[in-house]
Amino acid sequence: MKQTILTALQIAGEELLKHFGQSIDFEIKESQSNIVTKADMKSDALIIELIKERFPSHNILSEESGFYNMHSIYTWVIDPLDGTSNFVSGLPWFGILIALFENNTPIMGGAYLPTMDLLYFAEKGKGAFKNGRPFKMAQNKELKNSLFSFSVDYIEDEVVLSQSITIYKNLVKAVRNIRSTNSLVDFLYVAEGKFGGCVNLFTKIWDISALGLIISEAGGVMNDINGREIQYFLNESVISQNFAVIAGSELILKELNSLVL
Repeated sequence: MKQTILTALQIAGEELLKHFGQSIDFEIKESQSNIVTKADMKSDALIIELIKERFPSHNILSEESGFYNMHSIYTWVIDPLDGTSNFVSGLPWFGILIALFENNTPIMGGAYLPTMDLLYFAEKGKGAFKNGRPFKMAQNKELKNSLFSFSVDYIEDEVVLSQSITIYKNLVKAVRNIRSTNSLVDFLYVAEGKFGGCVNLFTKIWDISALGLIISEAGGVMNDINGREIQYFLNESVISQNFAVIAGSELILKELNSLVL
């Protein structure tokens, strides 16, 4: 199963690079912040084909293809192109995410940044790896000495938007600087300790499940915005469920809970 994740990530990455930097048509999905391209769909098809070939009895939950429920204890959760808006704009901040769940718990997760040829993998209880080498998150950074990522998408709800701006304002006052790609890159930089932390107020299960495992196996934490452990329940309703999340070291999150959020 590990090798299937690694192979699928690289095959999908090769496909995305064929289209990157070209003029790409896109379609708007739920809102102006959520788009899809033919590259998303081709990447998705390649990943699903490989998984079905090797594990035909497993469930698959994909951003682009929905939920294939085979009533297995194993579910593959796929984002075939995370950072589609960056991809369409010719920015290199995009990649592929695959998580493997046993029941409702992610047990393996992988992320691939094809433009940089960086492959991340984590297995529950066995650590985090970057291009095959283990790595750990630095734990000694304080909030005031950290770069921090903050991301929010289009929303019509003025109350939620106002709350989002308040969080952003508090972060600006507490951290060194704000940086954001609004993609998997932000979370991977947290896992490596390049960013002190990350807040993303609009994510889905395929955006965060692999990344949460990578971060935790590197020594960090990903919680919901209220500081609670994220709970996943793999059924049809999870497709539309929003997860407002925060990630970083335990020290950073403790500071955030008392000073910012």
